Amino acid sequence: MNITFIGGGNMARALIGGLLAKGHAAADLRVVEIEGSARAALIRDFGVTAFERPEEALAGAECVLLAVKPQQLRAVAGTLAGRLGTATVVSIAAGIRSNDLARWLGGHTRVVRAMPNTPALVHAGVSGLCAAPGAGAEDRARAEALLGAVGRVVWLSEETQMDAVTAVSGSGPAYVFYFIEALEAAGRALGLDAAQARALALGTFEGAAKLAAGAAESPAELRARVTSKGGTTEAALASMESDHLRETILRAVQSAADRSRALGDELGKS
Repeated sequence: MNITFIGGGNMARALIGGLLAKGHAAADLRVVEIEGSARAALIRDFGVTAFERPEEALAGAECVLLAVKPQQLRAVAGTLAGRLGTATVVSIAAGIRSNDLARWLGGHTRVVRAMPNTPALVHAGVSGLCAAPGAGAEDRARAEALLGAVGRVVWLSEETQMDAVTAVSGSGPAYVFYFIEALEAAGRALGLDAAQARALALGTFEGAAKLAAGAAESPAELRARVTSKGGTTEAALASMESDHLRETILRAVQSAADRSRALGDELGKS
């Protein structure tokens, strides 16, 4: 599959690395990146062909990945209108709806929205995908092959669910990092040195996530199993409950979803 990346930032680099690791030929990957040093780095690191302008990179493209900021997408899409042929367009811009993107692309409807997350950088990401009405089975297969190169994919039936994906998994790694920070700080406050606190916090998250991923039980059941009555874990969880931590998390994720929806409203205006 010939793929053209519009934007050569971290997520594009993660996807390129994942595709190459799965045996995709570097000769079939092209990248449009306006910044000269970033273009040179892409060529050096991956052996792909890199261009300054999209007009030079679209010929024969079967899939075009839009990896630019949401605020830049309308202008970028305008440079692609009329040049896409039968290519599948995959957008990873938060909030931007497929009908608005199709309009900016001059009526090109073979669009798939995707929301990957930063663990894609270590090929451990999870991406939510939603196909626009004009996208067919071939478009879905191309999008899944692209995002599946860096982790798991979850298909959504309704585009409105993309705001939830953005809030839960797209922004989710930051929540995990935040909790790791807090757990490290707690360890230091209790007398551990920085290296000890970090090793324990990171190891606990890594191990607990691996256990949850491989277990038949739900996270709630796993939590109950390790919470002995009158024990240390029960004391900690009781403190979290009294501080309404669950409700705080729910409100935080709702705020992210609301912002994703607002971005779509703001940037999708004619």
